[in-house]
Amino acid sequence: MAVDGNWNLTMTTPMGEQQATLSLKAAGATLTGTLGAQGNTTEIFDGTASGDNVSWKASIDKPMPLTLEFTGTVSGDSISGEMGIGPMGSFPFTGTRA
Repeated sequence: MAVDGNWNLTMTTPMGEQQATLSLKAAGATLTGTLGAQGNTTEIFDGTASGDNVSWKASIDKPMPLTLEFTGTVSGDSISGEMGIGPMGSFPFTGTRA
């Protein structure tokens, strides 16, 4: 599937731009993988894939405990979308295939 693979993400956050790595694997409509940032890696959950549209969640502990909610679109070797950070709102992310 077009979403499968490793990605290098740039996330715009209230604390400035943050870099992350993302590994995705689609099996039908189910999306699994990992998100890594600041030396920590976490499993994604509630992941879905429909054509080029993807969504997933990831729980982080740093800089504070939060659940990040991603929705995006894959276009060739690029991915982009929005990252919801709970009460802080939504912020854009972009990425390229690693």
